[in-house]
Amino acid sequence: MKINVMSVGPLQANCFIVWDEERLEALVIDPGDEPDRIINFIKENKLNVKYILCTHAHFDHVGALPELKEETSAPVAIHEAEKEIYEGARDMALFFGYNIDKLPEPDILLNDDECIRIGNMEFKVLHTPGHSPGGLCLYGNGVVFTGDTVFAGSVGRTDFYGGSMDDLKNSFKKILSLPPHTRILPGHGPESTVENEIRENPFSEEFLS
Repeated sequence: MKINVMSVGPLQANCFIVWDEERLEALVIDPGDEPDRIINFIKENKLNVKYILCTHAHFDHVGALPELKEETSAPVAIHEAEKEIYEGARDMALFFGYNIDKLPEPDILLNDDECIRIGNMEFKVLHTPGHSPGGLCLYGNGVVFTGDTVFAGSVGRTDFYGGSMDDLKNSFKKILSLPPHTRILPGHGPESTVENEIRENPFSEEFLS
């Protein structure tokens, strides 16, 4: 498994490109902006994008979807509970002073415990609401892509439409119940591990008690 991360757009959201080195099948996670940069990387590495997955549908995580979908024809996957947020992504962007193109209809509406397979790799969908109602994390192969649920040393905000602090606490517990060595690859900022966040995240004492 290879993983490339590029921080894209004015909010520096992490877009991950994950691929199987043998088959060159790839998964793009949270293409939030700078579609040309993402597409160029895919072409340069001769990758076959099998899925485009969004951990949630806030505009800074979906802004490059239209161009990426047109280029790759790969199915777009979101959690089924995120459909309303997805449909309102353009309005949210305008509210914050940004503009994104009309998003393609999602092709796959995921549920908790479903699996995404890329080449010889398999990732499990974890429904992790709190930052948004249909937030999801993707876990497998020793890593968990956490979107805006858990960051290195912090957690996602819950004051956007559909957010819930109670849900976020439960989602935090779900993620930090994974094996301690699991790498946490968040939607913004540097990576961490489950072990580090149990020990160092200031929310751990309250959320895990």
